[in-house]
Amino acid sequence: MSDAPWWDAQRHADRRPFLLARNKVRSALRRWFEDENFMEVECGALQISPGNETHLHAFSSHFLNEDGTPNASLYLHTSPEFSCKKLLAAGETQIVDFARVYRNRESGILHSPEFTMIEWYRAHHTLTSVMEDCAQLTRTALAATGQTSLSWQAETCQPHLTPEYLTLTDAFARYACIDLEAVLNDRDAFHAAAAAQGINVHQSASWSDIFSAVLVARIEHNLGMGRLTFLYNYPLCEAALARPCPHDPRFAERFEMYACGVELANGFGELTDPIEQRARFSEDMRLKSKIYNENYPLDEDFLAALPHMPDASGVALGFDRLVMLCSGARRIEDVLWTPFPAISQP
Repeated sequence: MSDAPWWDAQRHADRRPFLLARNKVRSALRRWFEDENFMEVECGALQISPGNETHLHAFSSHFLNEDGTPNASLYLHTSPEFSCKKLLAAGETQIVDFARVYRNRESGILHSPEFTMIEWYRAHHTLTSVMEDCAQLTRTALAATGQTSLSWQAETCQPHLTPEYLTLTDAFARYACIDLEAVLNDRDAFHAAAAAQGINVHQSASWSDIFSAVLVARIEHNLGMGRLTFLYNYPLCEAALARPCPHDPRFAERFEMYACGVELANGFGELTDPIEQRARFSEDMRLKSKIYNENYPLDEDFLAALPHMPDASGVALGFDRLVMLCSGARRIEDVLWTPFPAISQP
């Protein structure tokens, strides 16, 4: 790639086929949601809380009164999740947002600080229903580009094939030779098991840190090869806003969809218990303060809306990544009309 800025005519011409593919995919996915009777919504980006997960980082701003005096601290949302769930509480039942979202400390070939997330919810539907949505959307996106398979760094994936469904327990056993259930409540045993497999984790790492290290080092790059993989039944401590599995409350109704080793979507059977949700947020913010010396306020309005929300399942899908894999783009900036300056690197 040249040293020219993204707006250089030749560089833009090189990227333009990927940008046209982006538009085709967006149009096709919008039609799919319309055919499924989804209501497209537009959630506001400025929020009281950007999200309360430990390792999620936001951009902050300030709302000023007309005379310039401070009124409130605000954040650009990292996801439209809180707002979408408030809309479910208000009575909507099938909604989708093609949302611009913002995440600090994220840049690279698969990450941009500003990107598009397609987030949708189905009230009174199971997690299986939205898993099928993900597979159908991936097939629809690929068809819109005229390509025959998803591709990324010499790997391919055929979304028309029957997906692989893999629990976290099975994935850890298959790819990391670790019995996840045996170490669920034992951080030291988990650390020792990871070390025995040659996975270097700092001695002071938390259980979640070890979990993430194993996932990245041994598991993720093996998923979605040849066909889509749905990784599901996450340990409850990795549940974020997902409800416990009714058959085994040690695990949560959460999945991630992978293609060519790339995570494309993250879905939940949604938690509607405000007491449990508050406890999770508080613990995550405690850890955030300990690790990063910062935290974010809780959205009390969101917690108040939760008991009024119907049972629902929802998904957040990385639109830009999906376009990359459908079009053969090498990096996320290839599919962004105006790339973020920090990632516009040769």
